[in-house]
Amino acid sequence: MLRKIFDRHELVRQDVTQVICSVCDTEQPVAHVCTNCGVNMGEYFCEVCKFYDDDIDKGQFHCDDCGICRVGGRENFFHCNKCDSCYSVSLRNNHSCVEDSMRHHCPICYEFLFDSLKDTTVMKCGHTMHTECYHEMIKRDKYCCPICSRSTLDMTKAWKRMDEEIEETIMPEDLRYKKVWILCNDCNDTTEVYFHIIGQKCRHCQSYNTRMIAPPVLPQ
Repeated sequence: MLRKIFDRHELVRQDVTQVICSVCDTEQPVAHVCTNCGVNMGEYFCEVCKFYDDDIDKGQFHCDDCGICRVGGRENFFHCNKCDSCYSVSLRNNHSCVEDSMRHHCPICYEFLFDSLKDTTVMKCGHTMHTECYHEMIKRDKYCCPICSRSTLDMTKAWKRMDEEIEETIMPEDLRYKKVWILCNDCNDTTEVYFHIIGQKCRHCQSYNTRMIAPPVLPQ
């Protein structure tokens, strides 16, 4: 008979104090080896997480700073103290740190990232999301971080194409000399520029990843 959905529950592994050997049915304190029959109760065992696993090809390891077990091989990861999570060694000294950047939900699928088993991507801005969600976002021509709106890729070629389109697209007379204030999502600079239907270019970093804002209020 199927168990009712109401009977489902989450196991808090750290609270486990007793286990039962599946070979000899002996109840005993949590340990790697059965105190009665001597069987190895898991090829991988973490005393902190009370976690057993027979598939050691996953490369399980416990990170004391994260406080949980991770997969992928200890030699392939390092713990970033500011981001407060384990990252690939390829990102050591090669990423923008954002405090507690992994302790939030993926902005695409909304799964909690910190203990997710899926691969994670760190964007240029330092925010994180699932790698598969990131690639799906790029495939749909979305090139901005869903959290801070900063460009996730080198957009130099795209901005050059927009320069060419703007040069070829003449605005109507009544809008040709209209000026607007913009905020650049890439460098956070605010500037006054000529309005164009295709886009407004940041004078500071040459990005078109901008948005129109209200004019600044000058002191009286």
